[in-house]
This record gives sequence, structure tokens and C-alpha cells, in this order.
Amino acid sequence: QDSEMANRYLAFDIETAKDVPGDDFKWRPHRPLGISCAATLDSTSAEPRLWYGKTADGLPAKRMSLADARELVQYLSDMAADGFRILTWNGLAFDFDILAEESGAAATCKECALGHVDMMFHVFCSKGYPIGLDKAAQGMELPGKLAGMSGAQAPKLWAGGRFDEVLAYVAQDVRATMRIAQTCEQRRKLEWITRKGTKSSMPLPNGWLTVQQALKLPEPDTSWMSTPIPRRDFTAWLSAL
Repeated sequence: QDSEMANRYLAFDIETAKDVPGDDFKWRPHRPLGISCAATLDSTSAEPRLWYGKTADGLPAKRMSLADARELVQYLSDMAADGFRILTWNGLAFDFDILAEESGAAATCKECALGHVDMMFHVFCSKGYPIGLDKAAQGMELPGKLAGMSGAQAPKLWAGGRFDEVLAYVAQDVRATMRIAQTCEQRRKLEWITRKGTKSSMPLPNGWLTVQQALKLPEPDTSWMSTPIPRRDFTAWLSAL
């Protein structure tokens, strides 16, 4: 495959608006979550583009409106049509599912989700378990998430008017996503730090797979796990449309 084309990526990430109680971020019962802000970064640009609603006086709004969310979906769809491959970490089960709900443009979100590269989903389909963005960044010896904050804390900070901190966080997420994707393709493998603190790796002889391609991988052996995650946990919303 042409490496020049393969590296035309558009990294994408959202932060949600509603505060979800508990430490395990079981968010589905608390829908709709709303989107406070989002970031996109294409591989030809130096800086991420930030997305959020604005109030009448020009300040960031509490959450993105339907029109704001639709504008983001249209941009993602246009960029994909232009030859950029959308890139996320857990975007299939999270970002695109929520964006479909918030924008009302579910069909377009489904199309984007199936055609995009969700690195975490590729790992999950190969290995049978997901890994975190930060653990991948550590394994690849790349900058990871902004320290001192998490996606679960972002809604509280945004609601408290600490917009710059949340925007800096979402911007760093797309930067990290892009760097991991490109570095893994150059090295033809992904490395990450396991829960035990050791390094594990997965070869990527043909680079990253799209969601559609990852779904065709044979189901890995998960007999050693007490509660393996079924693939439908990630894809259920697609068939519900």
C-alpha cells in the first residue's frame, strides 16, 4: 500500500458534558451525555482544530448544540471523502456513538465509524481485550495524555468554566492519537505497557485496520478470561440504527 496515502489521517476525539457518577465511567445509563468540546487534527496540520459551542457573548457554551454537532459530523465526512482516514482511540464504541446521538446524523456517523481506524478496536479484535491510550503511549515511548486530568473529570471542569484546561486536554488526546498511529506504522508494531508493568507488543505488518477490516479478524481465544468482552459491546449501536 502507498505509505503516503496511508498516513493521511484525521485524528478525532470528543469530551462529554454530563458528569457520570462513579469511578468506572459506566456512561450508557446516563445518556444523553452531550458534548462539551471536540478536537480534530489532520496529518498535514501542525495544530488541532477545536470544536465547541458558543454563547451569545462568545464564551464556550455548556455543550455543543445539534447544529454544532452536525457541523462536526459534516467535517469528518467531508475529510473522509477527501481521502483522510479518520483515526480514534475507542471512537467506535464511544465518540461516534455519542456523536450520532448528539447530531441526529446517525447514518453518516455509522458510515464514518465503519470506515475509520479505531486503534483500540483493532487491538481488541486481535487480542480480545482493550488497552488504554496512555499505556500505548508509554509502550511506544511517546507523549500520552495530559497529566493531572482524565476524561471523566472533564465535564466537571468544563461546567466550572475551566474551558482552557479541557481544550488543552482534548487537543493533547488527538496529538497523542496521531503520533501513536504514525509511529506504529513506521515501526510496523504497537507496543504497550501491561497491567503488570511489562511491555507487550502486536505486529502491524499491513498497518492499521479500519473497523470494517478489524471485524473480519477471527475471534481470539478468550477462554482464559473470567468475563471476556463481546464485540457487540462496541458495535451494538450500529445495528440499532
